[in-house]
Amino acid sequence: MTRASRILIVDDEPINLRLVSVSLGNDYEVVTALNGHEAISRLKEQQIDLILLDVMMPDISGFDVCKIIQANPDFVDIPVIFLTAMDTPQGARQGLAVGAIDYLTKPVDLELLKLRVRNLVSLKQRTDLVREQRDLLARQKEELEAALARVRQLEGIIPICMFCKKIKDDQESWRQLEDYVSQHSEVMFSHSACPECFEKEMNSIKEELSALGLPPDPGSKPAPP
Repeated sequence: MTRASRILIVDDEPINLRLVSVSLGNDYEVVTALNGHEAISRLKEQQIDLILLDVMMPDISGFDVCKIIQANPDFVDIPVIFLTAMDTPQGARQGLAVGAIDYLTKPVDLELLKLRVRNLVSLKQRTDLVREQRDLLARQKEELEAALARVRQLEGIIPICMFCKKIKDDQESWRQLEDYVSQHSEVMFSHSACPECFEKEMNSIKEELSALGLPPDPGSKPAPP
């Protein structure tokens, strides 16, 4: 189940926070902050999809908060809309210059605000999806390249002893076959015996027991002298 998109509203006036929160609360999960420091803390604590940011605040201005957001790789992709009483062309230019997507002035048209928020949240969702697919493809490519590298290590002619079946590695050392294959692949070995080897080994054991005068099978009596 996908979570609801989360909007961070930053304003030092509680009445403004409540007005915008009520307007957006039916469609989004709303998080609030009364100043810039609280805003940065909220960003570190929760996954935020869009920020509505006031400019004139007592601790640090919204412009400086936006600069901090843009400088952090964890936050840089979160769209920022300035929502401010600073109704000047210079303020709008500065807001867009520090990285905001939009600049709206108070008193804001709440219906217009909801449309702007909807469009930007939708855009971020699509962007996040593309990024996730890109990262998935990158991981799959790395896994494929690693698998191909392991295959290439096992390609070609490998010297193997015709008697003991040891493998001659790249350092000109003779090693057990299973050691060589395990190092160059993800193959795991378990030990067993084929019927021919099992019968051969059992016959050898019986011959050794017979030479010692012991019964070849448990429960058998030794042969009389």
